[in-house]
Amino acid sequence: MINRTVLVGRLTRDPELRYTNGGAAVATFTLAVNRSFTNQNGEREADFISCVIWRKAAENFANFTHKGSLVGIDGRIQTRNYENQQGQRVYVTEVVVDNFSLLESRAESERHQAANGGSGNNNYNNGGNSSYNNNNNSGYSNQGQNAAPQQSSSNNNNNNPFGSGNGNNGNATSAAPSSNANNNNQADPFANNGDQIDISDDDLPF
Repeated sequence: MINRTVLVGRLTRDPELRYTNGGAAVATFTLAVNRSFTNQNGEREADFISCVIWRKAAENFANFTHKGSLVGIDGRIQTRNYENQQGQRVYVTEVVVDNFSLLESRAESERHQAANGGSGNNNYNNGGNSSYNNNNNSGYSNQGQNAAPQQSSSNNNNNNPFGSGNGNNGNATSAAPSSNANNNNQADPFANNGDQIDISDDDLPF
């Protein structure tokens, strides 16, 4: 089964960094992702997608991004539920971020922020309707260490569609994946064998 999500968009607000009772860092944010088509008025609408990122990557993300930052994320979709302070059961669908990349320089990010009044693009304000506006209502603030997902092999940069050129990736693994061309000799046992293979007609499956 496959559960992978790749998104490119801008933050609707500054990431909210908190820590669980067990000391695990967790940051939540909303990503505004433009749709590939325009509406009847010729405007390009956006989807506002709730995201969560854990541990050291969460601290890095909170330190290097702000409202309006253009980022690329790679992760998976999860659904969860929790009980809010009013005793109501709240259901949440969000993207758990495994890798992230900053897709513009600091200067470009600051220039974009200044051009939009220093607080990001107003078109993204609707993204503030997520369940994370209040830290106490996030469902993460009172969870313990077990709430944080375990690191998996998918966190290796070999699976990062945004490459490893940016030092601010969520996972700072710099090893490049091995080229398939370099492994051809291992994959093909006959690659260096110039002898003709003798196969009887009786051995052919057709």
